[in-house]
Amino acid sequence: KRYEKFFEIIMVEPIKEEAKKLKKKFKYVIDKGLWSSNKKKSIYILKNRLGSSSMYEPNPSSFEIHSIKEKDYNSYEVTKKTEIDCETLDHTLHKINVKIIDYLKLDTQGAELEILKGMKNYKPLVIKLEAHIFSMYKEVPAWSELMDHLNKLGYMVCDWKGIGSHATRIPAEMDIVFIPNFKKEDGINLINRNENKFISLMLMFGYLDLLKIIARELKLKSYENLDNYKDRFFF
Repeated sequence: KRYEKFFEIIMVEPIKEEAKKLKKKFKYVIDKGLWSSNKKKSIYILKNRLGSSSMYEPNPSSFEIHSIKEKDYNSYEVTKKTEIDCETLDHTLHKINVKIIDYLKLDTQGAELEILKGMKNYKPLVIKLEAHIFSMYKEVPAWSELMDHLNKLGYMVCDWKGIGSHATRIPAEMDIVFIPNFKKEDGINLINRNENKFISLMLMFGYLDLLKIIARELKLKSYENLDNYKDRFFF
């Protein structure tokens, strides 16, 4: 929230009642779902835990892995299944005349891969998304498919952090941050075309040490100034 004033925020909320609330606060609110193609899709709404509603049905047999206690299972019950209109990210952004997105955040309860498949004309400088290692929803694509897809799009992982409790030795879910792969031509070109924005985003996320390495390797104009920075965060 510290940096919201630097962004033109575009929110996506396919649950109509929630979208109405967001429209009171934000200029751009997309009240449709995002998917790999323009089509109708079912969404499973969890009234008792609305933020866990998903295009995928909850799978009670996986709850234990997520350390969900049996007394809390009712919070994950589907209270409504309804059809919604879905569009690709490309189509949605084109309709509101957005030509560039610098930062993309996806937290869509397993639908991240399908949404990214619908992004062909945009190249964010930073992508932050939720990945399900052991999903609590049925038929969510393996997280390795998500990683492979982003690799093919020219991105590399620069950070990840476990989410919530889990019975496994690795997190069942993670927030993962991707940046353009600065070791490959497409990534180098993307960074060079957007040097100032890229530097700003990296500083906002607190990736100063990595940024210094990238700036030195790519001979960015700001390298010498960055080398004098000591603080992890940009104020």
